[in-house]
Amino acid sequence: MPARGDHEARRRDVSEAVWRVLAARGFGGLTLRAVAAEMNASTGLLTHYFPSKKALVAYALDVADERTASWDRAVAPAPGMAALRTALMDVLPLTPEAAVMNRVWVSSWDGSLGDQDLGVRETERYERWRSRLRPHVQDALDRGELPAGGDVESLTVTVAAFTHGLVVQALFDPDRFPAERQVAVLDDLLRSLAGGSAD
Repeated sequence: MPARGDHEARRRDVSEAVWRVLAARGFGGLTLRAVAAEMNASTGLLTHYFPSKKALVAYALDVADERTASWDRAVAPAPGMAALRTALMDVLPLTPEAAVMNRVWVSSWDGSLGDQDLGVRETERYERWRSRLRPHVQDALDRGELPAGGDVESLTVTVAAFTHGLVVQALFDPDRFPAERQVAVLDDLLRSLAGGSAD
């Protein structure tokens, strides 16, 4: 039995290799063979960690979750619409690193749509994201930055769906959607929701 420190070090090596494969090939290219090659190891070594492709994919989602959670997020200049804008911009592929992160997530959708367990995880992930956006939407309503009587849930779903749609367009057509255009399109949405008064 390897020492705990050796086991943890090996697990970190596996995590890094899985991430590099995801970044280069997406979930469609994630195989034991690809991860083993990335580590200069045998596939036999990896079967200790992953007895099946599904186990490998589930682990890769954990790695992607950890990467996303540790992402350096911008600090909002103010509550309300400014904080909502900042939170949405954090999701956009405005930098090469953010584009890689988004390619990994978008490539995971196929597997999540075809597997009930992975689909539940993706549903929960979206709910966590919306739960982070809701307080900003509520603050914007409370501050009068969004029209009075607006429904927090509907507005939250709208901005989340719009932003992820913009992510997909930017990934597939980066020349048409460079960073400055992504920001401009997002700002147009926020102005529209605010009735033309958002800064």
